[in-house]
Amino acid sequence: MLIKSYAAAVQGISAIIVTIEVDCTKGIQFFLVGLPDVAVRESHERIISALKTSGYKFPRHRIVVNMAPADIRKEGSSYDLPLAIGIMAAAEQIASTLLSSFVIMGELSLDGSLLPVRGALSIALQAREEGFKGLILPKQNVREAAVVDGIDVYGMENIKEVIEFMDGKRRAEPTTVDTTAEFYARQEIFEYDFSDVRGQENVKRALEVAAAGGHNLLMVGPPGSGKSMLAKRLPSILPPLSIQESLETTKIHSVAGKIGKGTSLMAQRPFRAPHHTISNVAMVGGGSFPQPGEISLAHNGVLFLDELPEFNRNVLEVMRQPLEDRRITISRARSSVDYPAGFMLISSMNPCPCGYYNHPERPCLCPSGAVQKYMNRISGPLLDRIDIQVEIVPVPFEKISERAPSESSEEVRKRVMKARAIQAARFKDSNGIYCNAQMTTRQLYSYVTPNPAGMARLQTAMQRLHLSARAYDRILKVSRTIADLEGAEQVAPHHLAEAINYRNLDREGWGA
Repeated sequence: MLIKSYAAAVQGISAIIVTIEVDCTKGIQFFLVGLPDVAVRESHERIISALKTSGYKFPRHRIVVNMAPADIRKEGSSYDLPLAIGIMAAAEQIASTLLSSFVIMGELSLDGSLLPVRGALSIALQAREEGFKGLILPKQNVREAAVVDGIDVYGMENIKEVIEFMDGKRRAEPTTVDTTAEFYARQEIFEYDFSDVRGQENVKRALEVAAAGGHNLLMVGPPGSGKSMLAKRLPSILPPLSIQESLETTKIHSVAGKIGKGTSLMAQRPFRAPHHTISNVAMVGGGSFPQPGEISLAHNGVLFLDELPEFNRNVLEVMRQPLEDRRITISRARSSVDYPAGFMLISSMNPCPCGYYNHPERPCLCPSGAVQKYMNRISGPLLDRIDIQVEIVPVPFEKISERAPSESSEEVRKRVMKARAIQAARFKDSNGIYCNAQMTTRQLYSYVTPNPAGMARLQTAMQRLHLSARAYDRILKVSRTIADLEGAEQVAPHHLAEAINYRNLDREGWGA
């Protein structure tokens, strides 16, 4: 008997429906075709054990299984359940009437219980698009997939429950999630808040400007000055995720297997902080079976690189193209996948190997030329993509011991959201551009038009401070954001002055 069941293959952050065709005839052989990998081929043994433990027998027939389309590689153990159900239906041990209406996914344990799979949200979206009535998944994945309306999502604990459901012997209710209520309820919960930070007003202001315009930022300061502490608080002042952004972010984390148990939608912007020993593949994604890297896991959020010069130079260089294009393409001999990579780069570093160059109290112990050599670990093209470069100094005792709380993240966030609303209106007709940091050169000269006094101040700064040519566009973009924070239509001289102050590393002779 020929039976068809349906599963899904995840490619990139999207899914493709896979038709599992099972032909059961007289004989004793088992054939599995359709470009399965080793994990899929090993499903035969898991299925036999799971059925036996659950009180069923594996059919003793000649079984041929084809996984179509046959030119797409099927990877992983998540095909165990649809294969088992298809084989049982083809052997006429269970009813097959519901198979055409459901996409089925799940890894089988030897005792018949179901283990979670990756990409449940992407699979649910594709199943709905192709007109399936429902989706059967392990219970651990059900809330993640249930955020997709228009399709019934059933969470099962073991294969016996699935077989009884197919036979009509078990009634099951689809899982429902009040997506909107849960999403907005968790948007305002943050572990860290700006009110905990004493002093560092100039750095907090720089972070506010960076958040308002989506600018990349580099903090340079000695050990213990609060660089990591401030970076961890940046997500608390970023605008909240929209539903569409949340769906896209959740899909990436789901494909990577980073979604927590019982999670539906991610409600907060991701904050990723990889260690400086990270490899190229772990940073940008890829591998034999391509997976999202840290730059994609930070999509719609923050990628924090602490101790920037300690990262392998090749790791930093491969980030240059994604920083511009906001996407990364992983190409292999047989396939090519795209992952989103629209993140804010926040980085920090010591000013020198000993950490105390320009320290107000402690002397720098580095030999001549060591500071510049340390800075040269970061290439000019990468620095070119960092709009704001700010120095940070240790907080004096008087500030640390203050009891009065600082300005809260909620108050800063309100200003950031107002500035982002101005930018959303400005770029409403520009596809793929949402904030000032993404402006093209043509848009820059359209939306940033300093008056003669402002241009004179910028010219004086460029000449007196010996700023590089690459600083020019960055200063204009940042000054536009500062003006948006004030609600000003035109970029004024004082906006330019503040933006110029954020180009510390572009000054000729810094660190010499």
